Amino acid sequence: MPEVSDPFDRPSNAGTAPDDDEEAEDAPDASISVDFPEVTENTSNSVVIILLLTVLSIAPSLLVLCTSFTRIVIVLSLTRNALGLPTVPPQQVVVGLSIFLTLFIMGPTLSEMKEVALDPLLAGEITTGDALDAAQVPLREFLLAHTREGELELFLDASDTPTPIARDEVPLNALVPAFVLSELKSGFIIGFVIFVPFLIIDLVVSAVLMALGMMMLPPSFVSLPFKLLLFVMLDGWMLVVGTLLTSYG
Repeated sequence: MPEVSDPFDRPSNAGTAPDDDEEAEDAPDASISVDFPEVTENTSNSVVIILLLTVLSIAPSLLVLCTSFTRIVIVLSLTRNALGLPTVPPQQVVVGLSIFLTLFIMGPTLSEMKEVALDPLLAGEITTGDALDAAQVPLREFLLAHTREGELELFLDASDTPTPIARDEVPLNALVPAFVLSELKSGFIIGFVIFVPFLIIDLVVSAVLMALGMMMLPPSFVSLPFKLLLFVMLDGWMLVVGTLLTSYG
């Protein structure tokens, strides 16, 4: 009688799964490689352009906070108000004159910054970080020369900076706001001195009008020609600008 083979009887090797080691050997390597572009001269130029654009974007803030612009624009604005002409000269003229006076006053500092930082950087002699450190030196000297000790001590104490401290070690985060406060104070002091003679003219004109019984006539309307006459005879704009230039001498 022929033997009937069991359908479930299979060779022992038929259903044997391959070993894990063999699968690991046969499996392809799964790896990810990222190729970075080489740093070339064009790449470094792109970085420099990005840095320059960043500096230009914050240039207005630097102009206001780290230069003589704040004091100048305050004095010119107060002079205009003291004359009783809040819109003459126009604001564009006041700001434009303030910018040119700022460039004139900051000229030596900017020239020194260009000499010690920008020229070596463009020549490839120093890195960008070294240029920034070198540019801080003349700027720091200018800020320290026109910052009052009281304002500087206020921010040094608030930042827990040990004092006394060397001039070249004063942090800019304390020096810049102290300089701004000093500029505000100086601007208001000069503005007060400018206001006094025009205030006297207003008081005299007001007293005369009251004595004459002309109380319905605005004193400011009558005193304006006298204030303009006094300002022109004394060459007021030259005196104001000369005072500003002397204050940074």
